[in-house]
Amino acid sequence: MRIGKEEMEDGHWVNSPRRILSFSKKRRATVSFLDPDDKASSGFGPKTTEVYGFVGCITTVAATGLFLVWAYVPERCLHSIGIYYYPSRYWALAVPAYSIVAIVLALSFYIGLNFMSTPSSTSLNTMFDEFSREPSDFALEGDEDERPIEPISDIGIHEINAVMFK
Repeated sequence: MRIGKEEMEDGHWVNSPRRILSFSKKRRATVSFLDPDDKASSGFGPKTTEVYGFVGCITTVAATGLFLVWAYVPERCLHSIGIYYYPSRYWALAVPAYSIVAIVLALSFYIGLNFMSTPSSTSLNTMFDEFSREPSDFALEGDEDERPIEPISDIGIHEINAVMFK
């Protein structure tokens, strides 16, 4: 959207990198979003993302319609309009069924793999690992006034139990 000279004189406008907001006395307030990726030579016409979305939507509707015609229309009706070659109707049920079973098995395998890799709740690996740091691991270097913040370390389980279960 371009702001004309008369619009600048008559109204107020705000310009930012992403949008132009115009309050004109002659027209109502308008907001336009600028797309830096838009390669169109003029400022008019559909954007490429809109065209791809429209074509994708139409293609999906057409493919669904063809699938439903192939799956549900009797063979004699297809033969009467001149369609003699098409895939077996077995695949109209087999492909969706195989897809659903594959998805369920993949999710089950993923959940089972996570259960197998998680240590039990009684294992010490749930509290300690190679990155655990005890407060006693740090040697005191210098005066305490020089280090106002204690080094980062883990809180011991005995301290947590003492605070939580008094």
